Amino acid sequence: MNFSNKTCVITGGANGIGRCITERFLEAGAHVAVVDLDASAGNRLAARFSPDQFFYFPGDIAEQAVLERFSAAVLERFRRVDCLIHNACLSRRGLLSGCSYADFAYVQRVGVLAPYYLTSLFREHFAPGASVVNIASTRAVMSQADTESYTAAKGGIRALTHALSASLSGTARVNSVSPGWIETAAYHTGEPAADHSRADRLQHPVGRVGSPDDIADAVLFLCSDRASFITGQDLTVDGGMTTQMIYHADCGWTYDPEERT
Repeated sequence: MNFSNKTCVITGGANGIGRCITERFLEAGAHVAVVDLDASAGNRLAARFSPDQFFYFPGDIAEQAVLERFSAAVLERFRRVDCLIHNACLSRRGLLSGCSYADFAYVQRVGVLAPYYLTSLFREHFAPGASVVNIASTRAVMSQADTESYTAAKGGIRALTHALSASLSGTARVNSVSPGWIETAAYHTGEPAADHSRADRLQHPVGRVGSPDDIADAVLFLCSDRASFITGQDLTVDGGMTTQMIYHADCGWTYDPEERT
C-alpha cells in the first residue's frame, strides 16, 4: 500500500507494536509524527530517518499540555492528518496487587482520555478520506486476574471507537484493531524472540504466536482506500486464539485449582 504524501500520527510509536507501525508507514512513503515517553527510543528512530519524513515529539500523553503541544507541532509541520493511530497504553495491574486510584486513573488517561482528546484536537484538520485506528486488545473481552487497569483501558478504547465513528461521520473513518498474543521483543530489545513452545503455538488455530507485522498489516489496511466502506468496527487479530474453546482435559490441557497462585 502506498501512503506517499500522507501524514500519519502515532502515539507510543517508538517501541513494540507502535514502532513496527511507524516503520511500516515510513516504508510506505508517509510522513510520520510520533509522540512517545521513551526519548532514547524516539531519538534512535529519528536518527534513522529524514527530518522531512519523520518527527519525534517526547512527552507523556497522560498530560493535557503534552497533547496540545504535540498536536500544534504536528500541524505546524504537516498542516493536516490523514491517519491517526492511537497505540500507546500500559498496565499498572489491578485489584490483587493493590493498583491505586492514581495508578488506575493514569492508565485510563493514557489509554482512553488521550485518544479522545487528541482526536478532538485534530478534528478540524483531518484530510479528506482520513482514518483513525485505535489499538484495543482481546483483553477488552477476556481477562486474567490482576489486570483491571489495562483491561478497563482496552474496553474503553474499543467502545470509544464506535462512538467516535458516529461523531466523525463524513470527517474520518474510525476503527480499532484488537491484538492477541503478539511477540514484540524484536521491537524492544532488537534481539530475535526465543522460539515459542509447541503448546504456545498450537493454542492458536493458525499454529503460531503473532508478530507486530500482523498488527501493522491490519492498521495499514484500515487506513487505506481499500477499507473505505469500513467504520466503527473492531478487527480481532489473534490467530484465532479467542475462538478456540478449551475445557479441562481437552487438547492435553488440565486445570488444577489447588495449584492456582
